[in-house]
Amino acid sequence: MASIAPGAWLGLLGGGQLGRMFCMAAQSLGYRVAVLDPGSEGPAASVADRHIVAGYLDARALEELAGLAAAATTEFENVPAAALDFLSHTARVTPSAASVAIAQDRISEKVFLSGHGFAVAPFAVLRSLADIDGVDAARLLPGIVKSARFGYDGKGQASVATVDDVRAAWRGMEASACVLERRIALACEVSVIVARNERGQTCTWPVAENRHRNGILDVSIIPARVDADLAARAREVATGVASALDYRGVLCVELFVSRDGDLLVNEIAPRPHNSGHFTIDACVTSQFEQQARVLADLPLGDTRQHTPAVMVNLLGDLWFADEAHSSPREPAWCEVLEHPAAKLHLYGKSEPRRGRKMGHVTCLGETMAAALATAREIKRALGIPGADEI
Repeated sequence: MASIAPGAWLGLLGGGQLGRMFCMAAQSLGYRVAVLDPGSEGPAASVADRHIVAGYLDARALEELAGLAAAATTEFENVPAAALDFLSHTARVTPSAASVAIAQDRISEKVFLSGHGFAVAPFAVLRSLADIDGVDAARLLPGIVKSARFGYDGKGQASVATVDDVRAAWRGMEASACVLERRIALACEVSVIVARNERGQTCTWPVAENRHRNGILDVSIIPARVDADLAARAREVATGVASALDYRGVLCVELFVSRDGDLLVNEIAPRPHNSGHFTIDACVTSQFEQQARVLADLPLGDTRQHTPAVMVNLLGDLWFADEAHSSPREPAWCEVLEHPAAKLHLYGKSEPRRGRKMGHVTCLGETMAAALATAREIKRALGIPGADEI
C-alpha cells in the first residue's frame, strides 16, 4: 500500500485522551479522523471529524469505518483483536492485532519478553492453587501479584510477602490468571518511546525517568538523570523489543533500573504513552505526529529533544483538594499559566474522579534545573504531593 496523502481519512479505535492528542496531531498534518468509540462523548470524540458511537465489535460500525478510512490505529491496548483483523482486510492497521494481543496479557508479555532474551524480573504464572503451592518463595518473594489482563495505573496488583499472601491476593482477583513477580530493589524507573514503520525503520526519543505515586505516573523527567551508557542500553532494548514484535506504530517500553545497574523490562504498551507526552512541547516531532506518520506510511519525523522537560500529571484528586467542599472545584489553572514555560494540557473530560488522568503540564527550561524548579512550584501551587521529591 502506498503512502496516504493528507486529506484522507484515518480511523481510530478508542476515545480517550491519547486519541484526542492523536486527532489533533493528524489534523495538523491535514488528515481527517473518524473515531469509533462506544461512549457518547469523550476526549477524542470532541475533536474528531466524525464520531461513530458503537461497540468495537459492532459489524455495521466497523463496516462504516472500513469504508471511510484508508488506515486505522488504536489508542489503548484492549481493543478486541477481531476488530483490528476486520479492518486489516481493507485498510492499513497499525499496530497489528498480533502485536497488541501480546501486550494485552501479562502472561503472554512476560513469556514473549523472556523467550526473546530480554531481561525481566523473576516471575511465575499463577492459574491454579497448585501453581501457588509450587511457588519458589526464595526466588519470588517478596513480590507483586498482577492480574494477567486489564491492569493499569496500579489496578489489579497486590504486594505479597508470603505464599499465604499470594493465595489471598489470587483469590482477591477472583482466581483469575495472574503473574507473581519478584519485587526488585530499584534505583529508578525509566521508559523509552520507540516508533517503527512498515520498512522496519526505528527511532526513539530520549529516555524518560518516571516517578509514580499510588501506582500512577506522577512525574516524568526528560532526559532521564542516568548515565549515557544506561540510556543507550535502554534505547537499544526498546528498539529490540519493537523488532522482535515486528511492530508497526508507536510503542512504550517501561524498564526497571535495579540498584545493581541491571536493566529489566517491566511492561510494554502498544500505543503512545503518558511518559511520552513531553514530546508534544519538547521535541521536533511528537509521539502522536509520529503515530500518524507511521499509519500513513510517511517518513519518520525527527525525534530530537530541543528543551529539557518535566511532565507533571494532573489527576482528578485536584478537584477535591479543598476539604471544606464536598463537590469538585476547578483547580487554580491561572497559577499554572503564570509560568511562561509551562504548557498546560487539559483533556476535556467532563467528570473529575480521584485517580483519573485529567491533564498534564509540561514544564520546559533552558536547563534541567530550571524545568525542575517550575515543576516544583506548580506542584505546590496545585497542592500535588511530592514537590520536594523530584
